[in-house]
Amino acid sequence: MLAELLEPDAILLHYPAQDAEDVVRQLSQKLFAKGYVHESFADAALHREAELPTGLVLDGKVNAAIPHTDVDHVIRPAVALATLSKPVIFRHMIDPTEEVPVQIVFLLALDQPKSQVAMLQEVASILQDAVIIERMMEADSVSDIIALLQR
Repeated sequence: MLAELLEPDAILLHYPAQDAEDVVRQLSQKLFAKGYVHESFADAALHREAELPTGLVLDGKVNAAIPHTDVDHVIRPAVALATLSKPVIFRHMIDPTEEVPVQIVFLLALDQPKSQVAMLQEVASILQDAVIIERMMEADSVSDIIALLQR
């Protein structure tokens, strides 16, 4: 499902994000420009991230975040993705007082509440594979990312 929903024009590789808000806004703008989300999506995703953080500590050197928001900000489903040239701070999903330096961000724009759970599980399974994470960070083309996630 992830490979089908990943929007190639909403993949940023080695993006030099200033902070978590910057990357969420950039990815949201890409989805908005393609007609996937309402203009309210970025603010809603950031508000949700402040209330219910999505930073995940992974086994390797790279950590991830999976920001998303309510379905009413979504026109049609899509996923945006960024690999970051340097880590930015998200707060930890389980312990919001803990900061997580993140270098991979999956921004989910899903239009069905049940699909959010399934997509979070799929993304979580990908994030458990250290080899895929390493290859994502090394990828220099959108086609490399798509090929990796289609496996």
